[in-house]
Amino acid sequence: MGEIHVHEFVSLDGVFESPIWTAEYGFTEGMARAIGGLTEASSAILLGRKTFEMFAPAWSGRTVEDDPGAPFFNDTPKHVVSSTLTTADIWNNSTVFGAYDAQAIRKLKDDVDGDIYISGSGTLVRALLADGLVDGLHLLVYPLVLGTGDRLFPEGTPRLPLSLTGQEAFENGVVHLTYGAAKS
Repeated sequence: MGEIHVHEFVSLDGVFESPIWTAEYGFTEGMARAIGGLTEASSAILLGRKTFEMFAPAWSGRTVEDDPGAPFFNDTPKHVVSSTLTTADIWNNSTVFGAYDAQAIRKLKDDVDGDIYISGSGTLVRALLADGLVDGLHLLVYPLVLGTGDRLFPEGTPRLPLSLTGQEAFENGVVHLTYGAAKS
């Protein structure tokens, strides 16, 4: 049985949309190791439609020379949760999973040999968290307040207790916080 691990770049005020604002902080070796650990353990990628539509053109043309993460994103099977897409053939190894279905995702977890990686995909992530399907929530928190933008947990998100399972600070001020299900 695989686990679902979510990776998000977020500002201090929780903004996660289109994180081009992260560029000014650079990408440290420690950050590369942290994200590399998630991708190395994963044998599948699960994405929401909006993130898929942003990632496909951004990653599909990249090579390992452009970014060491390119082989993972291009070669790993990708499952796109969407009730509107009919095809995902714009990016190799991509299939439309269908509309969100917690039971179908549980089955995917059972069937995958390795973990399942998610990045972005806020609507999907919130649903997975509500259904208890996220095994690790990995937040790379940037020392920046943006004030506006889509938040990972917008106002009105139901209460969700979590447990801190790990933390790591990087020299650029970014903090990697890892959360799992709250301990009872």
